[in-house]
Amino acid sequence: MVVYAAVAVALLLVGARAIRGEEAAAPEFAAASGGGKEASFSVSGSGGDIVVHVAGAVRRPGVYRMPMGSRVDDAVSRAGGAAPRAGLEAINLAARLADGQQVVVPERVPGGGVAIAAGAGEEGPISLGTATVGQLEEIEGIGPVTAGGIVAFRDEHGGLSSIDQLDQVPGIGPATMESLRARLQP
Repeated sequence: MVVYAAVAVALLLVGARAIRGEEAAAPEFAAASGGGKEASFSVSGSGGDIVVHVAGAVRRPGVYRMPMGSRVDDAVSRAGGAAPRAGLEAINLAARLADGQQVVVPERVPGGGVAIAAGAGEEGPISLGTATVGQLEEIEGIGPVTAGGIVAFRDEHGGLSSIDQLDQVPGIGPATMESLRARLQP
């Protein structure tokens, strides 16, 4: 009788965990990274997950595993939320995330402007998932109309997982695609 009771309790616990969902069942680990900062990641058994890097003005920058279909806002939340100095108005929080994407939350500067977060300057690639029209215009061969078209196309299609998808945007030819490959990341 005791054995049957123990089996029943075990089944109830397993069932409760399944009802709460995979998110609650996935263990979360923290790993120390360089510079005294803490990076965290979660391990999940789902094959539909993506991995994103959240950097800039967030409380816990790091690499995170997210469910497929997650938005930039979900990634910022997973990274502990925006830091007090964050300029969230400069990024599209509603954009869908793509596997391997870097989300950079810029910092506000005195005077109401937004500064590009460290490491996201002119030399490095711009995240296609969060690039603003202004950032896209800085790329050789991209004007305001094409930059606006890229952002509209990205928003209309729920984000982009590959730079190759931009060949569907009017005004982007082979030469522009090569410039984009050098300056953008998915």
